[in-house]
Amino acid sequence: MRLLLDANLSPRRIGSPLGALGHDVLALAADPTLEDLDDPLVLALAASEERVLITRNSRDFAPLARDWVEAQRPHAGIILIWAPDHSQFDQVVAGVQRYLELYPEHERWRDLVVAV
Repeated sequence: MRLLLDANLSPRRIGSPLGALGHDVLALAADPTLEDLDDPLVLALAASEERVLITRNSRDFAPLARDWVEAQRPHAGIILIWAPDHSQFDQVVAGVQRYLELYPEHERWRDLVVAV
C-alpha cells in the first residue's frame, strides 16, 4: 500500500517498520521540503499520489476529510492515530497494519477514514 506519514510521525520508528512490511512509505518528516506543509496541502499531496495518509492530527484532519467529502473531492484514505502517547510505536504500526490487512485493495481506501 502507498502511505504518507504526516510530519508528526517518526519515519524511523513508524515508517521503517511499515516499509519492512512491504508498504511504499513517504514520510514528511524525512523531507525538509515537505515537513512544513499546511494540512490541506498534506491531504492534497496524499490524494494526488494516491497514498493513504497516516496522522496523529485528528483535530484538523477529521474536519478536513469531512469538508472534502462534502465537496465531492476524493482522497486516498486517512488513518487517524488516537494513541495517547506518540512513542507507542509498536502499537501504532500494529494498528495501522491491521487496517491495511482489513482493506488490502487500494480502491477500498477511497474516502475512507479510520482511527487506530
